[in-house]
Amino acid sequence: MARVTVEDCLQFVQNRYELVHLCTKRARQLYRGADRLVQCKNNEVVCSLREIAAGKVRFPMLARPEEPEDTSTLTQ
Repeated sequence: MARVTVEDCLQFVQNRYELVHLCTKRARQLYRGADRLVQCKNNEVVCSLREIAAGKVRFPMLARPEEPEDTSTLTQ
């Protein structure tokens, strides 16, 4: 299997900071016994990077805050 690169993973996360957090969170899950989502014989950290590069591990979508109401039309 080819090497996994940061550029492969950055397609699925916004920046390297987010990639590090996602990778460490997934690696901890793998250390604790979670099932692997891709076939690989590497250690947990490399496996988590491979899962991110395959698009199988992502952060949950965060709810966007609602638009603030237009207060200019409210009477006081």
